[in-house]
Amino acid sequence: MRRILLLLLALLVGSPTLAQTPPSANPRVAIETSAGRIVVEVYADKAPISARNFLRYVDAKRLDGISFYRTVKVQDRFGFVQFGVQNAPARMFPPIKHEPTSQTGVKHLDGTLSMPRLAPGTARGEFTISVGDQTSFDADPSRPGDNLGYAAFARVVEGMDVVVGIMDAPVSPTKTLVGSFKGEVPAAPVKILSVRRLAP
Repeated sequence: MRRILLLLLALLVGSPTLAQTPPSANPRVAIETSAGRIVVEVYADKAPISARNFLRYVDAKRLDGISFYRTVKVQDRFGFVQFGVQNAPARMFPPIKHEPTSQTGVKHLDGTLSMPRLAPGTARGEFTISVGDQTSFDADPSRPGDNLGYAAFARVVEGMDVVVGIMDAPVSPTKTLVGSFKGEVPAAPVKILSVRRLAP
């Protein structure tokens, strides 16, 4: 009996499927900013098109040196921050197919990264991070008109305090960006120093 138990134990310990957890296929990315570090898990398994687009900007280093140029604070711990290439021709890749949350299952919860857009299929290199759950950004087929929401594809796993700090920082009452976002442009934008994949 003891010999059988020892054999079973050896099989359990030696079996890679039972003894080890397979590594996640989802990469993690570190966003190093002048305000601190943010680490995100990119949901390549659930939102492959949007995830691949973000990672393309990361791997090409096209997010290095940009800033968080927009902060929208509705109330305490509720709003979002935005960063991206701001339509700079040298930094932009072509637009991608829209992946609604109804397709991916990735909802706009606290810390979710998403892609702002105009019409579906126009998103490129602009990204937001939700502070608080933003269900109004999810696809909702019951709504009239364009009800496809925004494409959510990643979530903050470290440094959410940095994101909240960026959102809470003072905004300029007069600054705009190309005539838009008055009252939402940071007085002193937080710079993104580098964006890199982390080793698995």
